[in-house]
Amino acid sequence: MRISDILRVKGPGVVTVEPETSTEVLLNLLAEHRIGAAVVSRDGSVVDGIVSERDVVRALAQRGAGVLAEPVRAIATTQVRTVTPEAQLEDVERLMTRGRFRHVPVVVDGALCGVVSIGDVVKNRIGELETERSTLTEYITGDRA
Repeated sequence: MRISDILRVKGPGVVTVEPETSTEVLLNLLAEHRIGAAVVSRDGSVVDGIVSERDVVRALAQRGAGVLAEPVRAIATTQVRTVTPEAQLEDVERLMTRGRFRHVPVVVDGALCGVVSIGDVVKNRIGELETERSTLTEYITGDRA
């Protein structure tokens, strides 16, 4: 399975924030959209970074509540690993596990076209396992309704 298959189900919507957006505004966006990270982008297309709930927690622990007034560029990860829609899901799973991150922007020709989260990967894996179990059960019982 490819990343494009996940995006086809999930949709291409991506929440982005400009680098100068305050961390407090970022937190409100994450809560509003019920997501764990946002892509940092000056124009909504180029990936300048990514900022997650974890980044906020680390910054709060290091510098205190003043972080909420700081721009997201001060806490965002700027060395972002991206993938293309043609990337194999298994390769992206390994990338996320080895890199210990939960969100990967999907880019085509330098332009942001989606984000895949570890939740998307797990949801897909569970779906595959359920289909496999159902198929095996039907095969063993001979019950093909």
